[in-house]
Amino acid sequence: MSTEEKTNGVKCDQIIVLTGVDSRHDYPEQLRRVKYYDKEIDKTFDFLTNNFTVPAQTIADLYKQRWQVELFFKWIKQHLRIKSFFGTSENAVKSQIWIAVSVYVLIAIIKKERGLEIELYTILQILSLTLFEKTPLDQLLMKSDCTTEEGVMNNQLNLFD
Repeated sequence: MSTEEKTNGVKCDQIIVLTGVDSRHDYPEQLRRVKYYDKEIDKTFDFLTNNFTVPAQTIADLYKQRWQVELFFKWIKQHLRIKSFFGTSENAVKSQIWIAVSVYVLIAIIKKERGLEIELYTILQILSLTLFEKTPLDQLLMKSDCTTEEGVMNNQLNLFD
């Protein structure tokens, strides 16, 4: 391990063999253990891999980037309302993500332009329920007074007298 890797956060780079009863049976091959200290969050990570060819810093960087991808997909599921992908090809996944991101950005623009105080998620729910109605956006999204005047309800039948 180089001096540069040690200063970048890599603490050790070892070749190990799993010693647990089940783990030794399930994976008897050698593994590489890279111990990495992240200064930004003051946390140490242990990464296990069977890749012995790339530098230890690259292993640490790949795992850090993988975690960012995991967080990105978690954010997608929570904010973009993508619960599953309609296709498995790269083009299908990219198209669905781009459409969802576009909708999210358009809703954020509408929220900012109209000065709305409701959450983006609430706006998305309202729009998904009223998608095929011809109601103007202002009427759908602005706070409305739900009180009724006495004269308006006079033509309604009573269920219980």
